[in-house]
Amino acid sequence: MKKSLIVVVATLLAAGTAHAGGSHDGGHGNEAKTQQQGHGQAHGQGNHSHEDMMAAGMPGKASAASRVLEIIMLEKDDGSMVFEPAVLTVNKGETVRLKLINKGESDHEFVLDEHMANMKHKEAMAKYPDMEHADPNAIRLESGKSGEIIWTFSNTGRFEFACLIPGHYEAGMRGDVSVEDKTASN
Repeated sequence: MKKSLIVVVATLLAAGTAHAGGSHDGGHGNEAKTQQQGHGQAHGQGNHSHEDMMAAGMPGKASAASRVLEIIMLEKDDGSMVFEPAVLTVNKGETVRLKLINKGESDHEFVLDEHMANMKHKEAMAKYPDMEHADPNAIRLESGKSGEIIWTFSNTGRFEFACLIPGHYEAGMRGDVSVEDKTASN
């Protein structure tokens, strides 16, 4: 049952995400490290193929990370749910270590993608709220847990990160990533 549910969800997500890496049977891609479910899980140091490429880029190598961007997930007293910071600016080609910390009382997730792909993922999450993610651009964290995603932003543009657990996006849990091409302005 769980395997067939995962296959259905993976099919739905694949329709909205061009060449997403990872699978729905474990982990978060080749280079992402997580401490999901209270235990760390490091993935192999394999080469990245074209299939790993997404609109916002692809999994990166930890050794190539130029900086760490810490992002806090939490609920506010007014009922809103947020990422702090909610706006990131990176350079085209830059590899960053996204350190995610859930300081909230609920489970939260971080999904990096284009807005429309996140909306399709959000629809799938509404149908299957307990689905497990195995995509290199996503992580789900229990309250008090932390994890990271190593990501190379290979395309310019505006992208979104969001918590797609039902009700969280609507409560404000989303943010923007602006990927700029510094070489174009020189």
